[in-house]
Amino acid sequence: MKQKLVYVNPLKREMDSVKMLSWVNAYRNSRTPLGKRKLEERKTQLYFSKKEERGFLENLSVDREQVEYVSNTREENIYLKLRTPLKVGKKITLEFEYDVQLPSAKITQYGYHENSLLLKYFFLVPDNFEDNKLSPKYFLDIEDNQSAGNYWDVKFEAKDAYILSNLKELSPSHFRGFLYEDPEFSIGFQNQKSRLSYTVNSKNIDIDLGYTISNEERALLDFYLPLQLKFIDDRIGFLPEKILLGTREKKQDGFLGSDDIVFKKWRFKVFETPERLDLNYFSMLSKSIVEKSFMADRNHNHWLYNGLKTYLEMQYLEKNYADEKLAGLLPEEVKIWKLKPLKWFNISDIDLIERYGLGYKYILTQNLDQAISTPLTELSKYNMMAVSNFEMGTIFSAIAEQMGHQQFNQFIKKYFEENRNTEISGKDFINQLRVASHEKSAYLESFIQKRNRVNFKVRSVKEVGNQLAVEISKNTDLPIPFKLQSVDANGEKNTYWLNTTTSKKAQKYLIPNLNTDKIQINNHYSFPEYKFSDNYIYTKGLFTNMRKLKFRFITDVPNPEYNEVYWIPKFSWNNYDKFILGMKFTNSSLLPPRLIYQVSPSISTGTGTATGSAGLSYRWQPADAFFSNWTFGTSGSYYHYDYNLPYKTFNLYTNLNFAKKYRSQINRSISFSYSYFQKELTPELIAEKAYGKYNLWNLGYSYSNNRAIHEDTFRASLQWMEDFQKASVEYFYRWEYAENKRMMFRFFGAYFLTNNTRNDLFNFGISRVSNYAFNYGLLGQSAVKGFLSQQYILAEGGFKSNFNTSVNQWLLAGNFDTHLWKWFNLYADVGVYKNTYHSPEFIWDSGLKLKIIPDFIEVYFPLQSSLGFEPGKKGYGAKIRYTLNLNLGFIINHLRRGIF
Repeated sequence: MKQKLVYVNPLKREMDSVKMLSWVNAYRNSRTPLGKRKLEERKTQLYFSKKEERGFLENLSVDREQVEYVSNTREENIYLKLRTPLKVGKKITLEFEYDVQLPSAKITQYGYHENSLLLKYFFLVPDNFEDNKLSPKYFLDIEDNQSAGNYWDVKFEAKDAYILSNLKELSPSHFRGFLYEDPEFSIGFQNQKSRLSYTVNSKNIDIDLGYTISNEERALLDFYLPLQLKFIDDRIGFLPEKILLGTREKKQDGFLGSDDIVFKKWRFKVFETPERLDLNYFSMLSKSIVEKSFMADRNHNHWLYNGLKTYLEMQYLEKNYADEKLAGLLPEEVKIWKLKPLKWFNISDIDLIERYGLGYKYILTQNLDQAISTPLTELSKYNMMAVSNFEMGTIFSAIAEQMGHQQFNQFIKKYFEENRNTEISGKDFINQLRVASHEKSAYLESFIQKRNRVNFKVRSVKEVGNQLAVEISKNTDLPIPFKLQSVDANGEKNTYWLNTTTSKKAQKYLIPNLNTDKIQINNHYSFPEYKFSDNYIYTKGLFTNMRKLKFRFITDVPNPEYNEVYWIPKFSWNNYDKFILGMKFTNSSLLPPRLIYQVSPSISTGTGTATGSAGLSYRWQPADAFFSNWTFGTSGSYYHYDYNLPYKTFNLYTNLNFAKKYRSQINRSISFSYSYFQKELTPELIAEKAYGKYNLWNLGYSYSNNRAIHEDTFRASLQWMEDFQKASVEYFYRWEYAENKRMMFRFFGAYFLTNNTRNDLFNFGISRVSNYAFNYGLLGQSAVKGFLSQQYILAEGGFKSNFNTSVNQWLLAGNFDTHLWKWFNLYADVGVYKNTYHSPEFIWDSGLKLKIIPDFIEVYFPLQSSLGFEPGKKGYGAKIRYTLNLNLGFIINHLRRGIF
């Protein structure tokens, strides 16, 4: 590759060196910042890539008359030491020649595909933005602009290639022009591209598609794209001459949640094909056009790009999809016989426009949101969407609604037109918007700097003559306006935008009483609040000055207008209660509140008696503290642990989860609990001095790092009661040594500080845990033989072979597991234990593991152990073990790793 660079010194001082960015070197191995970032997101394509799938620059030669020294060319930042310092405002011409090995597109979508190339970030370019040219920059695959505001002239020597670009095309292989973004080229070796040309508001626009489309899709695009382009131009006053939409944009920038849901042989449509295409292309176009409309440091002003893109998207939905629901066609598509179960859920009634507020509200419930102004490089994957897009877009929409959308759009048009050829800052944009909005957006500068927990509350409403006095409070000193609506019995609404002061003190607002039935503020998640359930109040009837009570079937997305209680059929089984049939009543939803209750009455079909459980917990989640959440709770239960032998439990507990770095997979927590257990005993058990009542105190610490490749967990616990005190530690390590092939090691060490127990109930288990705290999901709590006794729990000793003993002094155990072939793993366990009055004993076992559903349903086949060759022994079928882990919370946490 040959390259000529005319470089102008943009600084206010002489330059003795020029820093060039070679971001293709980010693909050279998995130890680069790009490689590390991908692993944070649990994407291992670069880590497991072959040499020929990686990217790098080599054989760099530079004009030595201008350049005295070149730094390491294998790095992303290459420094050229000039022979003569470059004066302020002066230019220098540098000529390069180098070779580039392109990476596989499977890593970031850029690079080589099977029959095409997508080129971006693979040229040597100068670092333009930072004054400190010695500060290193790295490619992190976040669509940063590494070389904005440059003039480009690119010519390819390719005879049969079909080339598309976001630059103006002079000939099929020659492109030239000025860009606010980086140049991009889609190169195909077959005629598999499409060009669409339109005239909108007297502007000619070419849209190049770096992929093939059908004739039917082209006809739909010829209808939708001109309308979309006009919609965007009418609001921001800008359309580029050229737009390139490649395979990466099609995959990553479409409308989130519009694709059909495919499950094995079933396919469920969310939207009809024309609607899905319309939404996807508007999302892609709006993002592309906003990024071309102005120039800014994207790392610090990402919220300006993404917020405006989301604002346009929200306005497009308001105009064209105001009646569309979030679930789309799914309530009609999903059928069980002739039933349509999704129609029973509130999610089927949620408007599509509410997706933005709900997306942000979800990250708030996890207390993992970040400040809007957080640099893009530091945002977690989910916050790039929830905060940079959804939260900021919602704020722009609220400001525009109060200003008037026409006035807001005029401000956008004027501001970008006046700053078309200069780099803008977010601070200046906010200041100008504050003036244009007549102080309605005065809170914005402070708002974006911190993690907010803004909450408005309707406290009361009273009739005052022919008016209503509505008392509203807020928990912030920012002067944030809010939208209040009065609703009559027919659903007719009157809307008022009301201002607030810098005081948190509740204020009263007078509005006309137009036969008002209900007062609501910021409905449809129209402002990013922490809590919406106190934004509604009724003015008449039984529920005056409060929300109505509503019972709903199965956990759902909550409707903040009501006090909702979810009733959920409960069905489970164990060997003593047999089928447990009941109902759970709870306020816990898909957006769980801080205070959660649940009551679960049930009937044990095995005993014909009432059983059940209940619990209450409160989660404290301050925005800025050394902990992420602190939970306090209590619970109790009543079931059976043996035939016609019930047990009762009562628990008090607290868990403190420490705050973590947002892109980190590391979680740390401490826990403390008190538990009381009461078991009914038979005369035989009483004679054997079995424990009928006992108290347990637990203190624990947990550390986990759920990173890709090297995953590890450490736990330490101290447990005591009047008869014993014991301590234990557990370390778990899993290594993905090849793609989808893992090796696991676990260590467990335990020691009784004192042990004056009457029997082996509280002993450490070698092959089987006693489950005296009833915290493992055993189907046969007291089973000592048969299928139920073969259930395996990876806890304590963790041995798969049945050594038919337990430990009352100390235990050291190690468990090893590695991939063997397809669904089969090889396992081995080794340990040393000591019981009172006995010498230490060494044991081991080994065998095969069948992974039916890895981590959830697995079967163990013992082979060789301290007991001998086990398949050769009588009754081998009884030696086979199985795991059954169907805990919903565990499954959700397993699937969402890397998202936050």
